[in-house]
Amino acid sequence: MKLSHLKQITAYLQKFTKISAIYRVSDTIIKVVFDRDDELYFEMQKTDSKIFKCTSYSRSKIYNAPFDVVLSKRFNRSNILNIELVNDDKLLRFKTSLTSTYKEEISFLQFEFTGKHTNIIILDENEIVLEALRHVDLFSSFREVRVGQELLAVPKASFEAKEYPIYDVEKFLYETYEDELKNRLESLKKQKISSLEKKLKKFQKLLHELDDEAVLEEESKQYNHYGNLLLANMNSIKPYQRVLELKDYDGSTARVELQKEFSSVSMMVNALFARSKKAKQRAAHLHIEKESLQEKIKHTKLFIHTVQEAKDIAKIELLFPKTAQNKKIKVNESIETFFVEGYKVELGKNEKGNIELLRGAKAKDIWLHMKDRPSAHVIITTDKQNVPINIIESAARLCVDFTMFEKDRYLVDYTPRREVSIQNGANVLYNKYKTIEIDTRS
Repeated sequence: MKLSHLKQITAYLQKFTKISAIYRVSDTIIKVVFDRDDELYFEMQKTDSKIFKCTSYSRSKIYNAPFDVVLSKRFNRSNILNIELVNDDKLLRFKTSLTSTYKEEISFLQFEFTGKHTNIIILDENEIVLEALRHVDLFSSFREVRVGQELLAVPKASFEAKEYPIYDVEKFLYETYEDELKNRLESLKKQKISSLEKKLKKFQKLLHELDDEAVLEEESKQYNHYGNLLLANMNSIKPYQRVLELKDYDGSTARVELQKEFSSVSMMVNALFARSKKAKQRAAHLHIEKESLQEKIKHTKLFIHTVQEAKDIAKIELLFPKTAQNKKIKVNESIETFFVEGYKVELGKNEKGNIELLRGAKAKDIWLHMKDRPSAHVIITTDKQNVPINIIESAARLCVDFTMFEKDRYLVDYTPRREVSIQNGANVLYNKYKTIEIDTRS
């Protein structure tokens, strides 16, 4: 954090007279409520410390470490006596008082925005350390931060800091949070896209390395042909022979080498017929594997595109739900599962997944599909409850995101599963449906 910015924020803070509440909302973020309802957040992450404002910030958990106990005891409902930068440096210090029946208790709360040594230190009136966010020993720094020890002063910086004027401090504090959100979103996108691109490369490699159908059919014919030749000449083959020159059916000479792993000609004949059958079966089913890989590639590309187009972290969290790792639960690779505000939303990745969704859904579950065009099938598990329209909108958006790359306005039909009649595969007829419009341009 720039010293110039900190000076101007300190001047802004000096208008407050009371700390109404103070507590940690995450491992490194402190929420301070000034004068009842003015909330500021102090991000004390090493090398990336800042002060910001936002409309709301979720508390990750209740912290009860010694630091948090002392923080609450010393500063909740305390009066602010002074706010300053110690030695005109990046050390923001609050001097506060708590008045009880017996005495007035003076405390110092020091936020140190000092790069890798960033810290929050609680001091008594004699500047003895009561607690700190990070305890520091003499092996880590010349300046020890330990409970019960006097806090040494930080040497004054030898350089003159540049001035960076802030014309509206409050706006600057909100923009700091927006910039942080933007950076977090971009970082999260980069991480998730990297993971998806690895999967995409894996599928593309498998597709590229697939056997050629014509080659497999030729191999099958060749194995079968040599098997029949050996079978027809078995009586004339001597036990010690390893290389045979046999008359082919067209009068030409075929040269066949008996492989060492087979102890007899009959074993090699059986092996050749088995290889012929395997090559023929693989050639016959090759199109299924090819189509499956092509569908996986398309789905992964749509997934990457959806992540790239995400406008907020909530969308990323929706696309990558945190589920309990249970090895006993078999993951269906044909179905993508999401959770929207607690509602389970499932999406078919391919025709197989669409069919399984239709078969597994219950009568009152909600089925969604793009209007008058092929698309992914989507099922919202309702547990016989009414589903809010915003959940249906989110599910409809997923249906579009995992079907279309182009940004436009699209219509999505939805209806209870009981209204959907399966015709052939994933082809259906349905009635008594409603339609919702999804605009992906915004």
